[in-house]
Amino acid sequence: MEQRILRLREKLTEQGIEALLVSHPMNRRYLSGFTGSAGVVLVTASEQILITDFRYVIQVQEQAPHMTLVQHQGAIYQTVGDQCRKLGITTLAFEQEHLTFAEFLQLKEAAGQIKLLPTSGVVKELRMVKDAAELAVMKEAARIADEAFSKILGEIKPGVRENEIAFKLEFTMREMGATSSSFDMIVASGKRSALPHGVASDKVLEHGDLVTLDFGAYFQGYASDITRTVMLGKPSEKQKEIYDIVLEAGKRTIEALRPGMTGKEADAIARDYISAHGYGEYFGHSTGHGLGMEVHELPMLSSRGETVLAPNMVVTVEPGIYLPELGGVRIEDDVVITETGCEVLTHSNKELIVID
Repeated sequence: MEQRILRLREKLTEQGIEALLVSHPMNRRYLSGFTGSAGVVLVTASEQILITDFRYVIQVQEQAPHMTLVQHQGAIYQTVGDQCRKLGITTLAFEQEHLTFAEFLQLKEAAGQIKLLPTSGVVKELRMVKDAAELAVMKEAARIADEAFSKILGEIKPGVRENEIAFKLEFTMREMGATSSSFDMIVASGKRSALPHGVASDKVLEHGDLVTLDFGAYFQGYASDITRTVMLGKPSEKQKEIYDIVLEAGKRTIEALRPGMTGKEADAIARDYISAHGYGEYFGHSTGHGLGMEVHELPMLSSRGETVLAPNMVVTVEPGIYLPELGGVRIEDDVVITETGCEVLTHSNKELIVID
């Protein structure tokens, strides 16, 4: 944790920021290790302060011994203002995406003569590059998702409802140590598989359906995110065609991923391949996204992804084709960028699984 604070201080110095108020829960946890639901972190060139209420005093002492604990009695932003004045701070930066307007007004009133400076992405940019401890946890989160999928594969059959599959998959991941699923699980069958975010419904699986499962294990504060599409019965020529195109698009992207490449360049590999086979208009989302404490983080593998990929960034690779009258296919893996290329963290079978 202290190394993260040091990296943040370097970034603040580069940007000429005197002090930063961190209010986003995940950013707060990233810097402090504190898992409670209330509090803010104040970081200056020499101080790291966690401000919270009496409910979390013992928890902060146990989880964040490197932080100076300040307990607020009244409004939290009044305590923030008081601490800034105590430290002689004249300018306070804050995370503009993570304060409501009402909270900003409270902070402004409490700050008095202290100048407030809106910032964006300061801590989130640090979170893009994972340390060894983070990568170890993420590998375990991926393993849990992989093994859970293998264990429930026999439950995917005609006559079962989508939400039954989702329940069994989440229950299995929790049995294996996950805190929860990483997000509202997607189980989409038949024509519903053409919905990229088709959250599990009460639809009954039928013979002839493509079934897309998009799920992940949330483990020790980190998410995995995997998608597999299976087939109930013999696939039609069209179903097999789009599956093979998506599979190859993902393979080509993973083979090409390396440090120094931009997210835009990575996205183009999958997008160009799918477009060359006539399905470009049916691939409407990005090829991938960053993964970590949240299921969607920086960097983005998209047509607007200008971030240069670097070692120890973790991204998803998830091309898809979605045909409204037929259904859809998406195949997704979690991948860590290495010094020379990348390493795939998810290992579930990607060849088309046909369930008779």
